[in-house]
Amino acid sequence: MRMQRKLLPELRIPRPFNGEKTWFICGLDIYRTTGEAMASDAIIEVTDASFDKVIKENPVVVVDFWAVWCMPCKVIAPYVDDLAKRYAGKAVFAKLDADPNPVKMREYGIMGVPTLLFFKNGKLVDNIVGAVPKAQIESKLKKYL
Repeated sequence: MRMQRKLLPELRIPRPFNGEKTWFICGLDIYRTTGEAMASDAIIEVTDASFDKVIKENPVVVVDFWAVWCMPCKVIAPYVDDLAKRYAGKAVFAKLDADPNPVKMREYGIMGVPTLLFFKNGKLVDNIVGAVPKAQIESKLKKYL
């Protein structure tokens, strides 16, 4: 006798998560985001159009490629914000939202977010892919100051 698989209806149970709504759907946590900016005043938000200008005009630049739906991006966002404030005047921190800005993603071969690119005098010198401890980001930054 063959057993037929019974499809369960979608189960939605709202649960709080950092001020956003979270739904529990069939055993997975699905996060709905509100599209809020993930940058403080110490960070420049760049686009495909403004990217090259920011890189060329500043001696040391760290660009955070991120996405609204990306949980690891939200994990490192406070680290990047803190480092941007601590190293203000020495390095420029920029964020590029990956979804509406695919040109630079393709140009630099970025396959996933978060990705941090480190530029010195307009040239790419280093990168970090994924969520890493703040100390690791800071140690890479210090190499290029």
